[in-house]
Amino acid sequence: MERVLGIGGYFIRAADPAALGAWYRDCLGLDADDNGVWQQQPGPTVFAPFETGTDYFGSKSQQTMLNFRVRDLDAMLAQLRDKGAEVAEETQEMDGVGRFGWVTDPEGNRIELWQSA
Repeated sequence: MERVLGIGGYFIRAADPAALGAWYRDCLGLDADDNGVWQQQPGPTVFAPFETGTDYFGSKSQQTMLNFRVRDLDAMLAQLRDKGAEVAEETQEMDGVGRFGWVTDPEGNRIELWQSA
C-alpha cells in the first residue's frame, strides 16, 4: 500500500494574501520563498480529526486549525503580544505531550503553537 510521506502544503484563503503572508513571516518567522516553499525542521506532525461541534478551533466556521511546533512557547507568545497579535491568555499542558498556546491571525484563523515535551 502506498502511503503519504508528510504534509506537502497548507493553503489558506485570505482577503489580502500578501498582508497575511507578511504577518506569518513577521510574527511567526515563517520565511517562505516567493513560491511559498518553507523548509521546516524535522519533527512530529499530528493528524487528528475532531468532533464537528468542537470549539477548540475557535470560530465554528473554521474547519481546520494549523499547529506549529515552537522551541519556547512563552517566548513565542511574548513576541506575538509585542507585535500586537491576538494571543489567547490561557495555555494548556498535556503530560508527555507538551504545552500549547493559541494566536489568531489577522484574517481570524486560530493557530495552535506547540512546545513538545
